Amino acid sequence: MQLGADHVRVRVPATSANLGPGFDAMGLALARYDVLEVRALGNGDVVVDVEGEGAGEVPGDEQHLVVRALRAALDLVGAPQTGLHLTATNAIPHGRGLGSSAAAVVAGIVAARALVADPAALDDATVLRLATEFEGHPDNAAPAILGGATIAWTTTVEGAHAVRLDVHPDIEATVLVPTVRLATSRARGVLPETVPHADAALNAGRAALLVEALTRSPQHLFDATEDRLHQEYRAGVMSASWELVRALRAEGLAATISGAGPTVLLLGRVEDRDRADVVLRDLLHGSDQWRAYRPGIDQGGVRSERVLGSTGLPEPSPRQVR
Repeated sequence: MQLGADHVRVRVPATSANLGPGFDAMGLALARYDVLEVRALGNGDVVVDVEGEGAGEVPGDEQHLVVRALRAALDLVGAPQTGLHLTATNAIPHGRGLGSSAAAVVAGIVAARALVADPAALDDATVLRLATEFEGHPDNAAPAILGGATIAWTTTVEGAHAVRLDVHPDIEATVLVPTVRLATSRARGVLPETVPHADAALNAGRAALLVEALTRSPQHLFDATEDRLHQEYRAGVMSASWELVRALRAEGLAATISGAGPTVLLLGRVEDRDRADVVLRDLLHGSDQWRAYRPGIDQGGVRSERVLGSTGLPEPSPRQVR
């Protein structure tokens, strides 16, 4: 396959995985974005310029995660490799449980989709499966691709799948981002090999209820976000975050650890915002150890376009994975 463009732009949202009981399966796209531009170069050079989150920290060469994912996608569809100039303006915090690595992988694959002559060769189902190969699980990649809330799963033969849920319009998300970071590998390393049957049963019921709460009945968000599979086991590696979750839930607010942490996610109804703000003010006491955002819920997922003057026609809108 040939390239159909030489300059593309991609916008990819932050994500929050698990949402309490939906461990490694459920996720939510948040309206906070990394924006990337990729130019194909006539030589073999790789130039990476990063502004915002990760600047001066992430690799500036072939090892950059966006570049690696882009090259894997080009290889998958048999497109030629080229030199690349990647410009990334990042707003997704790194190492905080907001899907920064999944965003980079999805952005790289979708940049490849926008570059090639036949974007349909990298449809959303293919993007999800390739991203899952990089990530190991699809819970962040799925909402980054599709937007909204997602349920993702894998099968032995076909790999990763996902369905999108339309989030109830009365629901809003607040993220409380600490100054400290936590590697996902460390957070996963403290999980036990087995859990009590009663805890697994509770989580199964809560995850089912969470689908209802997110889509039709937000009044059930507090009960629906209860978890006994992973969060408390991780308390030792993110004690401040776990204590904040416990304090918020003691006030009746639907707080969870975002992904592998240490960010705290708070889901609530718009009508309850004032009370949530009072509780947060009382608990945080203006601490400079936390940054609070209310980013909105992203409904569209990753978006790409061919930049004016680039070869070829604009890419059609991404398709949903069904």
